[in-house]
Amino acid sequence: MMTSHGKLRREKGSLAEYESQMKDLRAQLTDQIKILDSQVEVKQQQLSDLSEFLRRRGDIEAEYARALDKLTERFTHKTKKKEQWGQSVCQVWSVLLTQTRLESREHAALGDTCCNTLTQGLAHSTEDTHRLHKRSKEVGIQMQDELLKVTTEMQTAMKTYNQYHTDCLIAEGKLKEAERLEERQTGKSAELGLGQSGGQRRSSVKKMERLMEKRHGRVQENQLKCTKARNDYLLNLAAANAAMSKYYLQDISTLIDCCDLGFHLSVERVMKCYLASRWRIQKTEETGLKQLEAAVTSLDQGGDRDALLQQHDAAFCLPFRFNYHPHEGDQVCEVSAESQVRYELETRFQQLQSRLTAVTLETEEVSKTLKATLTALLDNMCESDSNPSPDVLSSLSNEPPGGNTAQKLAIAKRRANQQETETYYFTKVKDFLISSSLSVKLQAKHDLLQDAIQKAEAVASDPSRMQCARSVRVRKSRPVSQFCHTLFTTDIISYIQSSGQQIPVVVESCIRFINLHGLHHEGIFRVPGSQREVNHIRDAFERGEEPLSDSECDLDSVAGVLKLYFRGLEPPLFPYDSYSQLLECGQIEGVTEKALQIKAIVSTFPRPLLIVMRYLFAFLNHVSQYSDENMMLPYNLAVCFGPSLLRGLDSDDAVARQPQVNDLVKTMILHYDIIYPSQSELPGPVYEKHMTLEQEYCEPITEEGDGETEPLPSEDEWEAVAMFDYVARSPAELSFKQGELLIVYSKASCDWWRGEAGGVKGLIPHKYISMLEGMRVNSDSASLPGRQRGSEGSPNRKQPTSPATRHLPVSQERRHTLDTVRQGSFRSADRLPFGQADRPAVDKDMISRQMNSVFKELLSRQPAVPPSTLAAPAAPAAPAPSSSSSTSSSSLPQAAPTAKKVGFSLRGRALFRPVD
Repeated sequence: MMTSHGKLRREKGSLAEYESQMKDLRAQLTDQIKILDSQVEVKQQQLSDLSEFLRRRGDIEAEYARALDKLTERFTHKTKKKEQWGQSVCQVWSVLLTQTRLESREHAALGDTCCNTLTQGLAHSTEDTHRLHKRSKEVGIQMQDELLKVTTEMQTAMKTYNQYHTDCLIAEGKLKEAERLEERQTGKSAELGLGQSGGQRRSSVKKMERLMEKRHGRVQENQLKCTKARNDYLLNLAAANAAMSKYYLQDISTLIDCCDLGFHLSVERVMKCYLASRWRIQKTEETGLKQLEAAVTSLDQGGDRDALLQQHDAAFCLPFRFNYHPHEGDQVCEVSAESQVRYELETRFQQLQSRLTAVTLETEEVSKTLKATLTALLDNMCESDSNPSPDVLSSLSNEPPGGNTAQKLAIAKRRANQQETETYYFTKVKDFLISSSLSVKLQAKHDLLQDAIQKAEAVASDPSRMQCARSVRVRKSRPVSQFCHTLFTTDIISYIQSSGQQIPVVVESCIRFINLHGLHHEGIFRVPGSQREVNHIRDAFERGEEPLSDSECDLDSVAGVLKLYFRGLEPPLFPYDSYSQLLECGQIEGVTEKALQIKAIVSTFPRPLLIVMRYLFAFLNHVSQYSDENMMLPYNLAVCFGPSLLRGLDSDDAVARQPQVNDLVKTMILHYDIIYPSQSELPGPVYEKHMTLEQEYCEPITEEGDGETEPLPSEDEWEAVAMFDYVARSPAELSFKQGELLIVYSKASCDWWRGEAGGVKGLIPHKYISMLEGMRVNSDSASLPGRQRGSEGSPNRKQPTSPATRHLPVSQERRHTLDTVRQGSFRSADRLPFGQADRPAVDKDMISRQMNSVFKELLSRQPAVPPSTLAAPAAPAAPAPSSSSSTSSSSLPQAAPTAKKVGFSLRGRALFRPVD
């Protein structure tokens, strides 16, 4: 008990440390916005002061010398208070005021220019500064929200990892407890000696073996889930640190530059215009004017930005990196690419590499556009009409009042064009910051996965590590059930009630397949799959088969089957009578209020619907968490699923209301945990983020032993010829020349084969080879890869199928397998060992009657066929007990083709299920 309390305290300590870091980060981001707000006030005050200075300069011509002296003294006092910001601008102010004192008696003609043109330019600059700061602040807040989102996802991944690791520790504890129980039972049996019958001892040993096997399986499964959760946590941790570094080292500087956009240039242009009018003054002023020009030329936007960052180092400095906190003494502190997740990580690495290349190219293009837009924007700010030259100023001073209307219209038009260019520029700034941040996050994940895969390849190539075989599980087809339930174009509530499946098999299988193979697939649910493949998978489900038992299915086609299933439901998943009520929820502006209102409506739905909805939307939320890689944001998923899930009886307004439907589905995806009840509130299946192959549908294909392990070829080895030259891009791939003969074993993914070239084994690209027809190699080899040679006596090894069974159709082969199992069970019942005679005997008559009733029902449901088709002999109504098992066995293969012709769907988890 003390140990568990200590573990809980350590876990709470790690979470508290994260919460503290997040609190400091939010406070720091808030301080940044406040500092930028204060700086724009300082800039506006500087522009206002300069405008006021020039306007007053034009009003004091009567008392020229004395008024200018007072003016310079006044603004000297003001500039001393602003020296903490913009050192180059402060230097300009200092030189300007010094020269004003010297030239106070010689600027009688400067008043008109100062009161009209220059003050107007400064007013425009003040307006521009406020507008640019507002847009920069919007971009900055958005980038801060993105940074907080990344850190929140990292914290969520850490909590998930802690939960799975806790489950792993519990499973290990139960395993140790079972081992201790086995030791005590062994000792107790030894003490009893001959006092206990042999049958009882064997039964006890078998029970203990089954318990140990179950506990071992639970430990392996929990360890695999923990590994996946840890990998996800580490990847999110790397992405959060990369995003934070990029934000503090690059994005802040970019946002400050956006706030200062055109400010220094406007000040420079106003001052140069002022200087141009001053060159006509007496030669005695030339020295002072040169000093002022040098100060204006030294205006440095980058230097002022660096000075601002240095003065407010506490607000703008890069925070400490997030550290990895292992849960409960976990020794693994890096991404693990062990055998069971290696292919998954390699596939994700290839997808990341492709996505990173595309994002990098996109970022480069946006950067080029951004530079060109910035140049155009700065050129627009420097247009002569916005800041007239001295010759234009002299001509304007001689015109009568109201004669420069055309000039004002041209300035107003150019100002409008400038604002349009600013809007486009800030759009590109936002795109560049988002794209570059995404590139940094993807690069961090890419590098981490690359290191993990390289380490795994190095370990795999170590000869000392190839002596030990590993336990690998291959997913088998689901067992088939007795009764037929229509899957597609049906009422889901009726199906759930009749089949007993809380999550329909199509939904469960497709979601599991995508969870295992397609969470990182680019464009999942958006890119359409092959219609032929979709129809093939749909028909297989309708026949009761499990078409997704291996990883060779096309991901986009599997996603298409899932969408097709929900699109064909009648009524749809969301009942028709809730359509209008849900659309009214879309009018609510607050996100939390909208989610709560949706929850109030959804809570009235039947319990089976709520379980399916909770499962589906938890999965869609999980898919959206990988939007950096699969490009499927919650809204994109809502566009794909909205028309299928939520529709009304009137199809005329479906197009007009589709945006509202998409927004509703997006809200359900983002806030599924608020809208739908938890497992404690509504017991039933829940979606797991890190799935594994189902325990009951997995079989071991390799066992641990002392002998040397040599992977045998799969059930078929095929010869192929290289159509093009290919150069390997990683140690796992093979290089070959055009025309070279290759041997392929099995599919590693939809684009890669596992095979051999020149005696070297590795991955072969699918599009570079052509399979040779009829060139099958070693077709009678072991049916599963990775077995040990010479291990025929292994209890985990599957017995080879008989030739008769190997050539049967699918339905007959399943019946034959069932028949073999039943015969074996009957034979074992006839040979009961000593001490087990008191067990109840198998009621063979009852079994035979059940089998006969099953096939009578099958035959009664088939369409009318010629008598020749039913030439197989029927089973007797009441066979003798001694011949019941053989009669049932012989009738199974003959009735199986009939069942297949009827199209019975056998998809339950039990071989036989009572009629509802």
